Amino acid sequence: MLHEQLARRDRMRRMAVPTDDKKVRERLRAFGEPITLFGEGPGDRRDRLKEIQESYERDKGRPLVTFDSDSGDSDDEEGEFYTEGPQALLEARRKIARYSLSRAGKRIARQRVEVNLPLSKIVNVRKEVFGELQTFQNLGSQFGDDRPLSTIRFSPNSKLLLTTSWTGDSKVWDLPNLNNVAVRRGHTDKVSGAAWHPDATIGLSESAANFATGGGEGDVKLWSLDAEKPLASLSGHTNRVGRVEFHPSGAYVGAAGFDGTWRMWDVQTQAELLVQEGHSKEVMALAFQDDGALAASGGFDAIGRVWDLRTGRTAMVLDGHAKEILSVDFAPNGFQVATGSGDNTVRIWDLRALRTQHVIPAHSSSVSDLRFYRAAGENPFQGLDAAVATNGAGGMDVDGDSADVQPDLPRSGLFLVTAGFDSNVRIWSADEWARVRNLATDAGKVMSADVSRDGKFIASASYSRSFHLFGGDHSL
Repeated sequence: MLHEQLARRDRMRRMAVPTDDKKVRERLRAFGEPITLFGEGPGDRRDRLKEIQESYERDKGRPLVTFDSDSGDSDDEEGEFYTEGPQALLEARRKIARYSLSRAGKRIARQRVEVNLPLSKIVNVRKEVFGELQTFQNLGSQFGDDRPLSTIRFSPNSKLLLTTSWTGDSKVWDLPNLNNVAVRRGHTDKVSGAAWHPDATIGLSESAANFATGGGEGDVKLWSLDAEKPLASLSGHTNRVGRVEFHPSGAYVGAAGFDGTWRMWDVQTQAELLVQEGHSKEVMALAFQDDGALAASGGFDAIGRVWDLRTGRTAMVLDGHAKEILSVDFAPNGFQVATGSGDNTVRIWDLRALRTQHVIPAHSSSVSDLRFYRAAGENPFQGLDAAVATNGAGGMDVDGDSADVQPDLPRSGLFLVTAGFDSNVRIWSADEWARVRNLATDAGKVMSADVSRDGKFIASASYSRSFHLFGGDHSL
C-alpha cells in the first residue's frame, strides 16, 4: 500500500498539466468536474486536476499527455508541452549560447589545471579565508524601514548596500557608515526581490539601469542611481513577484512570480522574452549560473528546476525538499546548485551526477536566503594560459610532478552564507559543508543575507525592520 502511494505521488509530481488557471478550468470542465470548489485557489485547483488526470491514466492504463478540451480526445503519443515564443527569444538564446560557451570553456580549462595544484597551497588559502571568517562579528545595525525588510544586496564594488521592504520602497546605503544615500519609490505593494546589474558601480553609467526590484503588484522596475523615477516598468506577472536576478551578461533580467511562472526581459528593449511554466504553485526563488547557460527556479511546490536557457528544456529536477523552496544559488564552479527550504535544510545538488550531493541541517527554522561568495576583481583565469602552454591542460609536467607555472587559486565559492527564520546568519565551508561561523541577529526572522565581493562584510535584513552589518579583523 505504501509503495503504491509513493508511486502515485511520483506520477502526479511528474505529470504535465497547465499552470494557467484558465486552462486548468477548461480541462476540469472537459473531464466533467466542477471548475472550482468553495475556498479553492489556483494551486489547489491544479492539484485536483492532477488527481483526476492520474486516476484517468491509471484506469485507462496509458498516459494522458495532451488533452483537447474541445474534442475530448487524448493523444496516444508521449511528448512535451511547448509554447511558441517570439523571434526575439530565439535571438536571445543564440546570444546566450555564444556568451556561455566561451565562459564555460575557460572555466573548464581552469578547473583542469586547478585539480593538480599542490594540496598545501589549497590548505593555506582555505585557512586564510576561514581564519578571517572566524573573526566576523556584529559591527552594528540600522533601522531600515517602517515595515519588514525583504531583501539586502551589496553593490558589485562593495561600497553600497541595497535594501527593500514591504512598504514598497528601496533604499541605498553607503558602507561602512550605513548612511541612507538614496530612496526609490515606485511599487504599490511589498517588494520581495532586488538585484544589482553585474556592471553597476564598476563601469556602468549611473544613468543606466543599475538595479532592479520586484513588487507585489506584479511589476519589475529598473532603477538608475541618479534619478528618483524608474527607468522602466516590466509587466507580465499576474501576481506578486518573488526574487529578481540579472543574467551575468547584464543583457537580461529575470523574476520569479507567484503566478506559477518565472519570466525574463531584455533590459535594453524592455520586451518580455520568456514566460517559463513548470511549477504547480508559486515560484519564489530564481538564480542564473555564472556561465550564463542555466537558470534555476524554486517554488512553493517544494520542487526546483534547472533550465537550459539555450534550448528552454529542463536540465534537472531538484526533487527532495519536504517543504517550499525559498532560495537558490549556483556555485561559482558551475556544476553545483544550493537550495534553501522551509524544511530548515540546504541541499547541495550536483548537476553532473543529477542528484543531491549533500544535505545541510542549516537552521532551526526556514532558510530564507543563501549566497555563495564571489570575489571582486578576481581573475579566475590568471596564469591559466601560461600553465596550459607550459604543462598542458592537466597542469602536470612529463614526470607527473606539479606544474611549475601555477594559476592562483580563486577564493570565489569557498563558502556559503545562509539566512534563517531562527534569527541567525550562518557561514558554511563549500567543501566539507561544515559550519564556520554563526552570526546572531536580533529577535526577528532573517529575511535575506548577502556577502560583499571584497569579502569584508556580510549583511542581513530582518522582519524586525532592521538590518545588520558583520565584519572581521581584516579583508579576505
